[in-house]
Amino acid sequence: MSPTVRHPKRILLRSGKSPYDVFSVEEALHQDVIATNSGNLIFQDAAHKILETPDTEVFSNGGRTEVAAAARINAEYDAFVVPLANAFRPSFEVALQRLTRLISKLRIPVVVLGVGAQTGVGYDAARLKRIEPTVRAFCSAVLDRSASIGVRGEFTETYLRDMGFKDVEVIGCPSLFMYGRELDVRKQVPGLTAESRIAINGSHSAVRKQGLGRIINRTHEHYPNLRFIGQNLSDARQLHWRDLSDPNAAVTAIPTHPDHPMYREDKVRVYVDPITWIDELRPFDFSFGSRIHGNIAALLAGTPATVLCGDSRTLELCRYFEIPHQRLDKVAKDPEAADPARLYEQADFSGLTGNHAERFERFTRFLDKNGLQNTFTHGDGGAAFEKRMRSLAFPPGVRPWNDADLSSLTTRFGWLHTQVGELSRDNDRLRRELARSKRVKDAVPAPAASVYRRARRVVGRALHSGK
Repeated sequence: MSPTVRHPKRILLRSGKSPYDVFSVEEALHQDVIATNSGNLIFQDAAHKILETPDTEVFSNGGRTEVAAAARINAEYDAFVVPLANAFRPSFEVALQRLTRLISKLRIPVVVLGVGAQTGVGYDAARLKRIEPTVRAFCSAVLDRSASIGVRGEFTETYLRDMGFKDVEVIGCPSLFMYGRELDVRKQVPGLTAESRIAINGSHSAVRKQGLGRIINRTHEHYPNLRFIGQNLSDARQLHWRDLSDPNAAVTAIPTHPDHPMYREDKVRVYVDPITWIDELRPFDFSFGSRIHGNIAALLAGTPATVLCGDSRTLELCRYFEIPHQRLDKVAKDPEAADPARLYEQADFSGLTGNHAERFERFTRFLDKNGLQNTFTHGDGGAAFEKRMRSLAFPPGVRPWNDADLSSLTTRFGWLHTQVGELSRDNDRLRRELARSKRVKDAVPAPAASVYRRARRVVGRALHSGK
């Protein structure tokens, strides 16, 4: 283990964007600043706020992990901080290998905040055996550059300790420490009624494989003031452009699909900035569903929430933070068991709020051990961060377009037409250059061509159908 640098002045943060960067909805979707899931931005923004002090600047890496950038990172920054979610899973292995290659080239401290392993709710690590060499290489590279590695919960701690790693600490997720040692969540009404404002969330896999669709449909039937909050990039593209080119479009039972009645009733949103997401959840009476950060957003808004856990990544976080939760596989068998009124009545927030300060102290001790200051101990408690955020004009949540709102269509497709035009000109230029060079005969580079063709299909289909 190499010694850590005390109080780095310039921190590079692995994040999709800086919290202060304001993108239009079109640019956010085009650049995928949410890294396919807007939940990422909640813990990334929280980490940025926590680490920013009068003595420390925090910079986003824009999600880029090119090994070629190692020399520049070593020269310009004093530490690389890596907030992660369920990174120990087979589908993330290639990205984890790329991140490991970069870290292995760094000479500055590297601190991991809240990484997790993902398997089923039974905590069976057998399905992760194949990626064990990749996980070992990543943890070894990190621990060569930090005092310890921060994990999300009990399952990931045991998983790494069974591999022989000793410097492992359970710290949860930075997201719930957005406001430091304060977390005020309380029931504002004695019980839920048909008129209550309720938010529900869930993934495509939970709808397709775990029975969440039945719960959504039943809730929609009984609670007219229901809103579904999606998180995937494909969700946002379906809402904003009715782009059905993603494989997720095959799941028509999710409310972000244009065929779903909640879509047609304008009861669906996706947020590309945590600040608007949290703000819009403040008036709600309750939130529930299978998305951990969808419900953490509600808790940060002070809105009671219950998580329907479908895997280890959500279960271990709920257990650590004492977030009210139910196993999705159990309540899905009887959708009435997931009735919001029943979940609300059963939810107990005393452990979540009563033990939050203790968990926060454990989190800041982890930061101290790794040489990182935090705004709540060494700064203004995030006051400057919040003031700057409130001075910026972030776009509202992405919503289904209204067929009658021609101005909305003009705005959305005007931007897309511009992008298609630029791609078309780029393709023409590339064709001419390639023809002149005679290195390739009548070819267009695959990425540019595929994007161009996809954009043409989306625009053509939508304008032809009038939708």
